[in-house]
Amino acid sequence: MAAEQQGRTMPVQAEAGPGRLSRPLMILVATAVGAAVANRFYIEPLLSLVAHSFNVSTTAAGLLVTSANVGYVIGLILLVPLGDLLERRRLITTMLVAAGVVAAGCAVAPGLPVLALALAGLALLSVSAQILIPLAATLAAPEQRGQVVGVVTSGLLIGTLAARTVSGFAAGLAGFRLIFAVAAVAMIVLAVLLRRMLPLVPSTHQQGYGALLKSVVTLVTAEPELRRRMTLAFLQFAGFTVLWTPMAFLLSGPPYNYGATIIGLFGLFGVAGAMAAPAAGRLGDRGHSGLTVTISLAVMLLSWGALALGRSTLIALIVGIVLLDAGFQGAHINHQRTVFALRPEARSRINTAYMFAFFLGGVAGSTLAAVVYNASGWPGICVLGASLAILALLVWSVWKPRRSAVTAQEGVANP
Repeated sequence: MAAEQQGRTMPVQAEAGPGRLSRPLMILVATAVGAAVANRFYIEPLLSLVAHSFNVSTTAAGLLVTSANVGYVIGLILLVPLGDLLERRRLITTMLVAAGVVAAGCAVAPGLPVLALALAGLALLSVSAQILIPLAATLAAPEQRGQVVGVVTSGLLIGTLAARTVSGFAAGLAGFRLIFAVAAVAMIVLAVLLRRMLPLVPSTHQQGYGALLKSVVTLVTAEPELRRRMTLAFLQFAGFTVLWTPMAFLLSGPPYNYGATIIGLFGLFGVAGAMAAPAAGRLGDRGHSGLTVTISLAVMLLSWGALALGRSTLIALIVGIVLLDAGFQGAHINHQRTVFALRPEARSRINTAYMFAFFLGGVAGSTLAAVVYNASGWPGICVLGASLAILALLVWSVWKPRRSAVTAQEGVANP
């Protein structure tokens, strides 16, 4: 009973008291976020291997990516809000264990339909990362929240970018199944570690599941600042995917003519940009959130100039990748820091809305990139990316919702 009472008071202590999120725990949470989100992307460089293994067309194998995306959207809508309804340590560790079981199913799938179903389930469960991020914000002291969100979210971007590289190397060693076997073990190990190190963090929402889902819409309607940041998230992630969707086509053709392994390594340059996240979070904690977003969006715009030169110059291409990812991450961290401050008791539901817009931006960006690259090649991609960055800057500059009392109390700078 004492332990249960202690757990019931944990949200207040975590919100007010520093030290709830120790550095080792913060690193573990960032690792778990990266490993969970990577589950969704492992399949992308393996499609040709899967097609060969199951003797199906590459078009049929490509449906595996669609299955993963559908599973991820369902998870965002139906599972992430549970972070406000259920005790979060149990919820997260249960999802990770389930992800381990499903990843093992991917590793032994006998055919394409079973693999597609398993990948949908694995992507659905990978949204545990989107429950861990607002949990980290809850456990952090208010004056360190931006830095903590930056470190943890950098794990997400690193997992997104490194997944394809790691998956490609694993496939080179033992085919497409090895990476899913490794992922299964990783999920179980992380579940055990988080079970031991995370404190009890009980629910903040006392109504039923149906009311919980409806309240996501209510939050979006009631919070203009959330709608603003969702719009920016849509535009920014669209620009991010506009770069990465046709990257393989650029690098595999002249003048580069790189093979798949070398192309996969370019994701590591994006990881270098992700290292800007903690610094951007610290600037937000010091009251410079608005300025950091402005600079970050400007950096995203400038990056497209370097990327345009990168059509034939490797150094310019690398500089452009690093700048785009650094600018993207710097703005994204401060968007999350701001929206988490709007309703501390509803952080999982707020993250559901924000990340749903984020994901839709990625879908829109990849679709536009495919069309534009076919029509105009790399120059068209750079114009599209720069246009999205300009639009984001306009939204940021013109749309100025009034700052709420809750936001002011949480120390979010008025941009």
